[in-house]
Amino acid sequence: MIRPYVLADTNWKHLMDEKFDLAVLPWGATEAHNYHLPYSTDVIEGTAIAEEAGRIAWEKGAKVIILPTIPFGVNTGQPDIYLDMNLNPSTQFAILKDIIEVLDRQGIQKFMILNSHGGNNWKSMIRELGLLYPKMFLCVGEWVKVVNRNDFFDTPGDHADEMETSLILHLAPELVLPRKDWGAGKEKKNKIKAFNDGWAWTERPWSKISEDTGVGNPKASTKEKGEIFFNAICSKLGDLFLEISNADTNDLYE
Repeated sequence: MIRPYVLADTNWKHLMDEKFDLAVLPWGATEAHNYHLPYSTDVIEGTAIAEEAGRIAWEKGAKVIILPTIPFGVNTGQPDIYLDMNLNPSTQFAILKDIIEVLDRQGIQKFMILNSHGGNNWKSMIRELGLLYPKMFLCVGEWVKVVNRNDFFDTPGDHADEMETSLILHLAPELVLPRKDWGAGKEKKNKIKAFNDGWAWTERPWSKISEDTGVGNPKASTKEKGEIFFNAICSKLGDLFLEISNADTNDLYE
């Protein structure tokens, strides 16, 4: 069935008479996810969450369009991991500018990046693009922060962990290797405490901090946990799409 809120699905016959209020761009990455998850993990997650949240918002009356997912992200900390693909931030900025230029010209002046990769960092770009396109309402959503993962999962982590493995077991189980092939996702911590405490930052060189490219043990993962987590995210995010779509962005503050 053609989904009129998904640009990749729809067609000119429909679009020639359609008007949208909000465009959502999922942005992922192509990179190793432990031994057992596909390189497309971030793309699968971001696409599925954006499209399901878009469905929820559309069925409540939102004029939202989900753009095709960008499959490459910032992977500057993984140059030696085979076929981990990298877009530099300056490249991301150029892509964003071109996309926003199209939307602004065609009168779709609410735009959200739905981030699906930890290495992507959007705030400085949104600040700069906001000056270039003052009529546009620009924002970023981080699906991983929509709900508290600790309410759904037992083992902490941030890459190919219990959370991501559970999600992919739900969304694309045919792409997950058998459990015997799962790495432990053990992370080596920086010897300088401030970087672990979070008030100082330096990029993690991935091959030095993880043997299997995972961070977080996936052993407790199940598709059932993934489905519950997915639905919780999409429900809340769908309501946000609806709220932004309906909002008067010139009158947001009280």
